[in-house]
Amino acid sequence: MTGHPFGARRPRSLAAALVALVVAVTGCAERGSTAPADVLNVGQISNSVAFFPLFVAEKNGYFKEQGVTLGERPRLGTGAKVAAALKSGSIDLGAGVMTDALNLSGVDQSTRLAANLVDKYYVDIVVSGKPGWPGESEPLDDRIRALRGKKIGITGPGSGTEALVTYLFARVGLRTDTDAELVNLGGVTSAALGALKSGRVDALAFFQPIAQQAEAAGIGRNYISPARGDVPQLSSVAHGVVFTTQATMEEKAEEVAAFQRAVGRAQRLIHEQPAQVEPLLAEYLKGTDAEALAALSEIIREEIPKEIGFARTSYDTAVAFHRETGLIDRFPSYEEIVPQDLRIAGP
Repeated sequence: MTGHPFGARRPRSLAAALVALVVAVTGCAERGSTAPADVLNVGQISNSVAFFPLFVAEKNGYFKEQGVTLGERPRLGTGAKVAAALKSGSIDLGAGVMTDALNLSGVDQSTRLAANLVDKYYVDIVVSGKPGWPGESEPLDDRIRALRGKKIGITGPGSGTEALVTYLFARVGLRTDTDAELVNLGGVTSAALGALKSGRVDALAFFQPIAQQAEAAGIGRNYISPARGDVPQLSSVAHGVVFTTQATMEEKAEEVAAFQRAVGRAQRLIHEQPAQVEPLLAEYLKGTDAEALAALSEIIREEIPKEIGFARTSYDTAVAFHRETGLIDRFPSYEEIVPQDLRIAGP
């Protein structure tokens, strides 16, 4: 891989520092859970496809069957806010991406992974419908270089969306701070699509189903998709995750275990009963075009693992990716962040 030393581009600890800043600004000293003993408050970034198993488990009553009550379910917009909410005790479990878990681990070494939701990098680069972009058959490096000088929408700094752009740019020796303008759009898909349609941004680095929605609406196309295989290094990587702290896992051990069983059951349904996936997706992603839903239902089973555990290789790939981006300073070992009962044996 070509490029400059990441340390010359930006401080390696900036993303973790962002989490620490949000924690400090919101007065989030580390506290115990504010929810009753039998209740779990679960926060998530948005309604991206990574969190579809949570919806399936809730819709089908799996949490209730396992004896756990879900309390607050805020959509917090960014991983930094999810991490801050965990530290404050306002949520017990955070649904985000591995970037968020690693960021939090940088300021709290008790961070633990609680469930694997998506085992592929499910952020896509979507470009506007304007002519001039290289086609899908063009080499990946040429497609990346065509993003130079463009305005690229991301959810926010220190996010998995920024991480992908940083990783791709470094591959061809470009820098996101000088060779493009990253525009922070938050986690609302409709706002991101509006920015692309209006020309406020030329491209988006955003979570699925953004590409499918853009193509169905005729305002853009899926330009670079790691989950599609465009970036072979990211073909199998732990990405969408649920994370928490060791204190929560101890204080609410029974509730967390029940939550995990419910999510695992939802993942099995997604794989074993494909006919139920599209109707559930339609309810989860209200207003999404039928064409986009059909496309999503075909690929979602390739992205969502059959169980909630983490293979070492998948975790190691995630660490290697984040090390390449230079956005994260501290990388906990597999044994440190993955609880014993979630470690999947394998090569």
